[in-house]
Amino acid sequence: MPTYEYKCKNCGHGFEEFQSITAEPLAMCPSCGQPTLKRLLAGGAGMIFKGSGFYQTDYKSKTLASKESGSKPASSSPKSPKKPNSSPSTSTDK
Repeated sequence: MPTYEYKCKNCGHGFEEFQSITAEPLAMCPSCGQPTLKRLLAGGAGMIFKGSGFYQTDYKSKTLASKESGSKPASSSPKSPKKPNSSPSTSTDK
């Protein structure tokens, strides 16, 4: 639920109110009691990820993440497939 900013046109009292998105805007000023509240446009807050499963390097480029961790970036060239073992298999079927 977002926090909305309000300001009274009559007395100038300003405050924030934690409301549901679907809730009607407040009209009565808690300071002077007049129905002259105006809901203001606010900048809002950035997204905050909390909990397990969010890592600092999740959304960084591979190059930037590798520079910060001190390792070399992964090569973009395809790796050659492993060669199969050429020694004959020794099975002991009896």
